[in-house]
Amino acid sequence: MNLEKPEHAGYFCGQSVIELAERLRAGSLTSVDLTRAALESIERLNPTLNAFVQVDPPIALAQARKADERFAQGVDLGPLQGIPVAVKDNIDTFDHVTTYGSAHFKGFKSNRDALCVQRVREAGAVIVGKTLTHEFAYGPTGDRSLQGAARNPWDARCITGGSSAGSAAAVASGMVPLALGTDTGGSIRIPAALCGVVGFKPSFACVPIEGVFPLSTSLDHVGPIANHIEDAQMLFEVMAGRVCAPVASPRLRRVGWITTGTFGPVDTEVERQVYQLAWQLFGDALEETSELALLAAGMKDTLLNLQRAEAFDVHAERMQNAPQLFEQEVRERLELSRDVRGWQYVRARTCQKQYKAALAHIFERYDFLVSPSVPVTATEVDAREVRLGEQIIDVRAALLSHTCAWNLAGLPALGLPAGQVRGMPVGLQVIGAAGEDDYLLQVMSRLNRRD
Repeated sequence: MNLEKPEHAGYFCGQSVIELAERLRAGSLTSVDLTRAALESIERLNPTLNAFVQVDPPIALAQARKADERFAQGVDLGPLQGIPVAVKDNIDTFDHVTTYGSAHFKGFKSNRDALCVQRVREAGAVIVGKTLTHEFAYGPTGDRSLQGAARNPWDARCITGGSSAGSAAAVASGMVPLALGTDTGGSIRIPAALCGVVGFKPSFACVPIEGVFPLSTSLDHVGPIANHIEDAQMLFEVMAGRVCAPVASPRLRRVGWITTGTFGPVDTEVERQVYQLAWQLFGDALEETSELALLAAGMKDTLLNLQRAEAFDVHAERMQNAPQLFEQEVRERLELSRDVRGWQYVRARTCQKQYKAALAHIFERYDFLVSPSVPVTATEVDAREVRLGEQIIDVRAALLSHTCAWNLAGLPALGLPAGQVRGMPVGLQVIGAAGEDDYLLQVMSRLNRRD
């Protein structure tokens, strides 16, 4: 489903990378043209949206000229050659400062790329710059970082969602057509939904996390943010180091719409809008399923214990030696994380295996499970409560409620734009069985095109 352009729109807004790649090869565009368009869009929009935390035009243009030289020499490294790409600021790059959104690493520069970035470079893409991350990727709002708050292209008073805040804003606004993000509890799919773009969390360990600053090593994923599913698949293939295996035409048996309330309250208008797209895509294969109702609370508690224990392990020395350098909310979350006991962590690892087995059993009956990506539209920056009907709930809990279970299980999950509610984007989340990334991407690409 295509959205209208946001209030703050740049050159790449809604553009297809596949079409841009065709024009590069036809000679009607150059990589330098595209990179200048990206830099001009960033210069115009970033003062408002704060999506990029570092851009180096000479470095970007040098990469673009190299891509054009390769085209002129008949060297074609693949469909990303010459395409501008942004990288989240918790992913190492050798030629840009990587702060992880924290004062602890102000001015830090890694001596090498993360493996996923290395693969993107080897495919000939142009790394334009680094995008804002919630500090250490430990937050779903995207408004707590060394560099401040990212702003939503549809309404700059509102959050983007996080923690891949800048990456989603950069793509949604058209500063770049592709961006790398990370996802530990929803950090790709949440901002993709709130900004109106495609976000894909692959199966666990499908894309290597080497060179990505850890939040929770048993839950961390790396994936693409894009305008279109086909573009997300293209970037995913490069980061994963393989091409998706072709699948036959989709013949869906059953698609389970997760019963409202299973993972928490949902804005009725958001549910109506998202369900409408689900019905358009899946038709009679769509049916309500309540099978997750008995699992939801336990999955949330299990993920929370895993994430807290592993996050505190990463930051224990910083919490001991320089706690004042953390942003206040992130420090408070880490203080809570300190309280997870050893037996709780061990039990959580055992429960994680049990939930994976339970979900595998459910996927014997369903091709996909679907739900809203996020049960609310974007709230204002700094808001920490939101009203849903008669309830007032925590913004962060609401943002994470429908996404985090699939990190616990390591399942592939795709977020798609599903239109707007009260002028702000909402998203449909489609979850596949473990390891079925190729099937999920290709089937949804075909169905979405047909729609």
